[in-house]
Amino acid sequence: MDFSSPRRIARVAGLLYLIVVLTGIFSIAYVPAQTQVSGDAAATVAKIASHEGLFRLGIAAGLICYTAFLLLPLALYRLLSPHGKLAATLMVALAVVSVPLSFVNLQHKLYVLTLLGNAPYLHAFAQEALNAHVMLALQAYGNGILVSKLFWGLWLLPFGWLVFTSHQLPRILGILLMLGCLGYVIDVFVRLLIPDFAASSVAGYITLPATLGEIGTCLWLLIFGARNPPTTVKVSP
Repeated sequence: MDFSSPRRIARVAGLLYLIVVLTGIFSIAYVPAQTQVSGDAAATVAKIASHEGLFRLGIAAGLICYTAFLLLPLALYRLLSPHGKLAATLMVALAVVSVPLSFVNLQHKLYVLTLLGNAPYLHAFAQEALNAHVMLALQAYGNGILVSKLFWGLWLLPFGWLVFTSHQLPRILGILLMLGCLGYVIDVFVRLLIPDFAASSVAGYITLPATLGEIGTCLWLLIFGARNPPTTVKVSP
């Protein structure tokens, strides 16, 4: 494949983005919704035990998601760096820094599997104590997601700026991505400062621009690729 073609580079980036989106939704949203009961340790442990295969799939999907997210900004750099080296470098740095944080954070879910295993040393713990440790591990995982989410938002600012200025994708996508950065950052700090914010009616709307911008960009790259960058015509004096 000729990776010097912007259209083909864009489609590779679109495929990686699609993998990130699908595996991210599955591991971060769908699996917790099916295996956790808010505030009820015993019910959560029972659901994870009865859906252990799904819980393990969620961990595997997370590994795939973060691996694809490590490669995605590199593909986007190939596509967009001609329109701004500094912004493209910042885009890669802010995205890639979240990857080791996300990988390490998955250890909390592996710890849950250890707690729910059949190792003899676990017999020293009462069931209530095991349940409490599981909830602590899941809470630690949620805290790790909150930290990673800051960088998931910050990288959208240089990315959106490059989309907006390059003319290779619709400019509205660049605007949504930059607004998405603002939404993510606000969401992180509001959740940190106001513990009950997640239950509010507006919590689900703050990151909506990021959702629209990222899914829209993913689909545009995958289906249409990228437009050829505009060329400047020099007029002889």
